[in-house]
Amino acid sequence: MTVNLTNELAKQRNRDAAERTLMAWIRTCLSLISFGFGLDKIVAAIRSQDGAVGHAGLGVRLVSMAFVVTGMVAMAAATVQHRRDLRRLNSDAFVYREQRSIATATAVSLTLIGAVALAMLAYGGLSL
Repeated sequence: MTVNLTNELAKQRNRDAAERTLMAWIRTCLSLISFGFGLDKIVAAIRSQDGAVGHAGLGVRLVSMAFVVTGMVAMAAATVQHRRDLRRLNSDAFVYREQRSIATATAVSLTLIGAVALAMLAYGGLSL
């Protein structure tokens, strides 16, 4: 069996691109999780300085949890997509197929979190 060097190099570039994409998702998801966790802890610390109990309000906790959950779900989806991509690339019968966009789903989730946070701020439900 002869190996087509051009095809193999193209597959290697695609594998490398898949690895870079997964690494970008890891950074993005880590940021989302860290932001959610940090938001809760910072607000709790501010409250404890004011003499109140050192817990964030329910609204802040919900928004914080939404960031953490979004990060976790996006990371799981990116990992599954990465594994599928590598399996397809290892196949001799590789054919490009359009996939659902994890980035779009994450952007929609963050837009919804922002809209809920804005509504809670407007109606006083996102108090410290």
